[in-house]
Amino acid sequence: MTVEGTWDLSISTPIGRIKAVAEFRREDGILIGSAHGAGEEVPLSDIVLEGDRLTWKQAITKPMRLNLAFAVTIDGDTLTGTSKAGRLPASKVTGERKTLLRP
Repeated sequence: MTVEGTWDLSISTPIGRIKAVAEFRREDGILIGSAHGAGEEVPLSDIVLEGDRLTWKQAITKPMRLNLAFAVTIDGDTLTGTSKAGRLPASKVTGERKTLLRP
């Protein structure tokens, strides 16, 4: 299973649908990434790929300051799962890989 590449994400939140882009790549065998949307770019942390399940965390400041925890399942060039911000209800996440990075 490979996750490397650029993914267009759509997050269905209580305040509406948010579009974002997540990028994953490997450096020295370690999975790293960043996300951008709502006018800011943030690093991803605690990225773990186990089988087809991918999890990561990110902190955003727009539209409000939140610490998000993502848990998604990858199926080829699509992903589905959730994003959770603290005690708020989980938001549905869908995504599609736009570019694939070859190792």
